[in-house]
Amino acid sequence: MKRAIFPGSFDPITNGHHDIILRGIKLFDEVVVAIGINAEKKYMFSLEERKAFIEETFKDEPKVKVVTYKGLTIDFCKEIDAQFILRGLRNPADFEFEKAIAHTNRKLSKIETVFLLTAAKTSFISSSIVRDVLRNDGDYTVLVPNSVRINK
Repeated sequence: MKRAIFPGSFDPITNGHHDIILRGIKLFDEVVVAIGINAEKKYMFSLEERKAFIEETFKDEPKVKVVTYKGLTIDFCKEIDAQFILRGLRNPADFEFEKAIAHTNRKLSKIETVFLLTAAKTSFISSSIVRDVLRNDGDYTVLVPNSVRINK
């Protein structure tokens, strides 16, 4: 089985994430959306909310699993027997950042990182932009899957 993990904080999941996951399931037998737990980080949404948003988005897709994890991503890959890390690239800055992580992960393990370029229509979307739109009462619904609905 070709299993990939798609790690991130998903605070919240965006249409860009959604696109990468949908394209990832065409390449892999299973895509594990792995929500990293970082006690140092301040999140807008709780871990349970973030997980629920993703589970609802992919409720009809059996090739997508949603889990949470702590620690190094490569250690979690070994734990669940994932041979690949799936990452989306929006721009050159993403590439430079992700390249360094991929090289480090490859040096520390045999895990391969697979990069997918984001679709042009979602390449500008980031979770931080969505959070900023939310904080300022903007229409965030065009940036996220339908499962992400916030009661204000």
